[in-house]
Amino acid sequence: MRGYPDVCGLMVACLLSLTYAHGASATGGEPVKDFRIDPAPCLAAGLAHDHDRTVHLCTVLIDNEKTEKADRIKALIARATAYERKDMIDRAIADYDGVLRLDSSHADVYNARGELWRKKGDLPKAVADFAAAIKLNPDHVVARANHRALAQEAERQGALKAVAGKPSFNCATARRNVEKAICANPELADLDREVQGSYVRAAAGKMTRQQARRLRREQEEYIARRNAEYGRPDYDLKKAMRDRLQQINGIDGY
Repeated sequence: MRGYPDVCGLMVACLLSLTYAHGASATGGEPVKDFRIDPAPCLAAGLAHDHDRTVHLCTVLIDNEKTEKADRIKALIARATAYERKDMIDRAIADYDGVLRLDSSHADVYNARGELWRKKGDLPKAVADFAAAIKLNPDHVVARANHRALAQEAERQGALKAVAGKPSFNCATARRNVEKAICANPELADLDREVQGSYVRAAAGKMTRQQARRLRREQEEYIARRNAEYGRPDYDLKKAMRDRLQQINGIDGY
């Protein structure tokens, strides 16, 4: 009807003016940021452990070219955490990469990425990230603990590799057929070394003299039976070794 204002147009104008007034500062009068580049929803979803919503909202924030650097970093970290909890390790690592490209001073991010590299089994990259975190923050307790644990693990793996496929005896002096068979089979060689190692540890543990004599007698009987029965159609060397290993490791109360 002529002479009356457009009601819808007035409502839109009012909403726009209210939005502008709400976003204006007392001195600068700047409008509120566009919702798409407000980090609050992304970060709130992360705090609520709503991983799917975190990924969605933070992706909107990250992909918006108007997002400020600090907010983009927060969004990348939040999304990386969500990806990690969704077991999407490669995507989480990629987001931590993005953070460090923007700002390489985040010790916590190096540590977090190092933990993911360790989870993937890439120990050199994990060590490098833990070391970078410690360099940035020498008092980073978690990174130091991770670095120490990884160094011990690398040392242990190195020691295991050094003896992998080698039995408890010297193959160069092996004379019995069973010994030669063990030397020729890495799996049997590892089993033999485990049996001997378990026996030595059990013998060094606390036990009565009677238990010690029993342990020694059973080990001697196991070796004698192994040497005598190897080659018979009904003798399973691998099973005999596994049974002995299980017996030493506590089934019989050593």
